[in-house]
Amino acid sequence: MSPADGFVTGIGSVNGAMFADEKARCMVLAYDYTVFAGTQGFMAHRKKDRMFELAARIRTPVVLFCEGGGGRPGDTDYTGASGLELRSFWHLARLSGLVPLVGINSGRCFAGNATFLGCCDVIIATRNSTIGMAGPAMIEGGGLGVVTPEEVGPVSVQVPNGVIDVLVEDEAEAVRVARQYLAYFQGPVDAWSCADQRRLRPLVPENRLRAYDIRKVLETLADTGSVLELRPRFGVGMITAFIRVEGRPLGVIGNNPMHLGGAVDAPGADKAARFMQLCDAFDIPLLVLCDTPGFMVGTESEKTATVRHFARMFVTAASLDVPVFTVVLRKAYGLGAQAMATGYLNAGLFTVSWPTGELGPMGLEGAVRLAYRKELAAVEDPAARQARYQELVDELYRIGKAMNAASYVELDDVIDPAETRGWIVHLLRTVKPPPRREGKKRPMVDTW
Repeated sequence: MSPADGFVTGIGSVNGAMFADEKARCMVLAYDYTVFAGTQGFMAHRKKDRMFELAARIRTPVVLFCEGGGGRPGDTDYTGASGLELRSFWHLARLSGLVPLVGINSGRCFAGNATFLGCCDVIIATRNSTIGMAGPAMIEGGGLGVVTPEEVGPVSVQVPNGVIDVLVEDEAEAVRVARQYLAYFQGPVDAWSCADQRRLRPLVPENRLRAYDIRKVLETLADTGSVLELRPRFGVGMITAFIRVEGRPLGVIGNNPMHLGGAVDAPGADKAARFMQLCDAFDIPLLVLCDTPGFMVGTESEKTATVRHFARMFVTAASLDVPVFTVVLRKAYGLGAQAMATGYLNAGLFTVSWPTGELGPMGLEGAVRLAYRKELAAVEDPAARQARYQELVDELYRIGKAMNAASYVELDDVIDPAETRGWIVHLLRTVKPPPRREGKKRPMVDTW
């Protein structure tokens, strides 16, 4: 008999110094790897069922330490045939979209333990983690070869493929990140500071062909030390992060011009769509930093099922009812820009541009090549042809400049970058607080 079953549970406070008791309340569940290698026995499932039901009843976030080897075939506490009637996975899955779910892992995490981890909204893992849907014994038993635990799903695999949201050095850092993550869902904070916002002005180069670091923009715009980026090495052309502005939590999606020039590819679209769901489920406003030439196209791109993946952004965005603020940093072209702006340019509470902004139905160079192909081909002298091409591009660029687009009310304004925080805070102050809900706002938050 194993009444405790190597599974520790409890309810306490997280960030209690910053938030009232009700907001600070949190449930923590942890496997103990020193007991049966953290495997799942019948008694542990009973404990999980009890705690997950309680979490739903009192609406408390759940933090789950998932290290362990999965199911325990030799469990003598269980009386039955298959064990498939156990409800723990169902109970945890039903919490998705109702309360924040944080999964933390250090070391080996296989099978059922990995399933619990995968059900969480965010996965925080240490560098020594190895995570997989089966451990070496099950892999070998299935005739799939002999492997070591470290070969199954190391962080070198699970970080770039998007399984792990935040990679940390050790469990102490994992706990610190979990506390920071939960704080965004607990509400505003009073104490904050920020960088001199005039530093934003030179971060986007005046030369439209020069790339820049979007993360520097985000760190300067946000309250100091408030940025928590999720899945930085997956869908690297898209940034997803939580920040604060004057203490208020915000979710951010932004294009990364250092990758594909900011074009939205299939992984980036999935990453953005899923993050939209997470923000909407818990009423966190969304800030969009747009700098994209559009969706990534081409024969190789289509092999990644872009038609479906890109459409996820539109379908998800159309169901949002959180405040959305869109800032065009530079490029806003085509369907990609519409998807970034959550459907169309004026879908949010405001859509403004920095002076470096440029807009259009497609990339300028491509538009000229398509629309003026015959005219350019008729120019025999290569130098003259290039000069005419550049003249046409410059004209389209003039038409699509942010100031001109704003004159057609396609933008709400063209602003000094240093004023961006002011726009965000002013609109946040005018938004009614979300209603207190008895149930879920969304059925669930997509695990992917």
